[in-house]
Amino acid sequence: MSAAPPYLLALDAAPLHDEFPIGEAFLARWRGRSAEALRAHQEALFRRCLDRAWRIPFYRRLWSAHGIEPGDIRGLDDLPKLPVFDKSDIMASIERAPPLGDFHGRDTYPPEARPPLIVHTTSGTTGTPQTIPFGPRGREVQNLMLARAYLLQGLTDADVVHSVYGHGMVNGGHYVREAVTHWTGALFLPAGTGIETRSAQQVALMRRFGATVLVGFADYIRHLAGVAREAGVLPGRDLHIRMICGHIGREDREALSAAWGGAELFDWYGVADTGLIAAEGPDHDGLHVMEDAHVLELLDVDSGVPAAEGAAGDMVVTVLFKDDIYPMIRFNTHDVTRWRRGSSSCLGLPFRRIEGFLGRSDAMVKLRGINVFPHAVGAILTEVPGLVGEFLCRVERDPEGRDSMTVMAETTADPADATLAERVRRLLRERLGVALEVELCPPGRLAPLTGIESRQKPVRLLDRRGLPDAAAP
Repeated sequence: MSAAPPYLLALDAAPLHDEFPIGEAFLARWRGRSAEALRAHQEALFRRCLDRAWRIPFYRRLWSAHGIEPGDIRGLDDLPKLPVFDKSDIMASIERAPPLGDFHGRDTYPPEARPPLIVHTTSGTTGTPQTIPFGPRGREVQNLMLARAYLLQGLTDADVVHSVYGHGMVNGGHYVREAVTHWTGALFLPAGTGIETRSAQQVALMRRFGATVLVGFADYIRHLAGVAREAGVLPGRDLHIRMICGHIGREDREALSAAWGGAELFDWYGVADTGLIAAEGPDHDGLHVMEDAHVLELLDVDSGVPAAEGAAGDMVVTVLFKDDIYPMIRFNTHDVTRWRRGSSSCLGLPFRRIEGFLGRSDAMVKLRGINVFPHAVGAILTEVPGLVGEFLCRVERDPEGRDSMTVMAETTADPADATLAERVRRLLRERLGVALEVELCPPGRLAPLTGIESRQKPVRLLDRRGLPDAAAP
């Protein structure tokens, strides 16, 4: 009985590298190319993904329910005719056909040609974990995309990369490790979260191996700098981190850089289902969407139509290389950004750029007609001296149905300082256009609620609407 080949034998890595180049080969391929050449490349890849998707029960069901038939979608110009889908649709698919769902399409191959699977899940902190399957082609192109970003940002074979991405069933740490070890020559330290490797031990590990690059989420990277200083280890003197590559968001970049002795910061964006979608380059001029591998749309959060120029919208992505397992056509990430105007200042790529991650539309709170994103609150708080950067937004609803938000913020000053609280309150109202309450607390007070030591992405929104008052922290 013939069996399908295992992962490495099913993978032909060299052609993948040629199709989705990294390093100097990436710039040589796309620098100075026309928008028309890029579009032709996208169309060819999209047709393969579309053909694959029509064979999969999930897409046949989704598209048929909207009156779409094979032949109706001829190219990317027709993409808006297709409905978007999101995590809730994937979870319904998994419930329909547990544990993998019917969206991956592996069963459409004959047994002897069935691609091997790598399976991860989401963290499941807000419910049942979502299954995320990968085939060899899709997985390795995702790895190539992240390696491309790291190399574009200046990673070299001489670097020692210290990763604070989590492991376990979640994809993050494994994906980052594969990208660095498969496609770069850098040394990789898979430290993980503060639960996997205690923060103090991480500092010692970085010092012992001479870490030069930090990768992870900005919240924990900032926290780790404080742990180092508490241990008498001074970034810039005892730890020589020259580069931080992660999810920087809207935090104060200067403060984070200074906390690590002047390290250069680079942002990138992606989700577990898609891998990296966009990355900041050496120009620090927005995040370049890797449009040879993705088609990105920004849709108005409320109406679903294309976001107006300069307006923020949900990122809806079509992945152009996932034509083996789990095709993704018009996946709504519910992450919000806006397009950056103009062209790149130095790279000469035909790719568009985004501002970066601005918040989640499904974590957005509407207060008196104003959309408030918790991540936007965090960026504002970094401007106030005396605040340490740790915060949590608590939302409650009074008996009359009126919603309110209280920003809980850690401070090294006296938490009872009414003047400081009022200063923060005024600044938030000025920037957001709506009044928020402010509750100051001492350093470390919010850690059990945010999970800063244990989670890749700390909790920033605590929604207490509909819960009894006694349940509020």
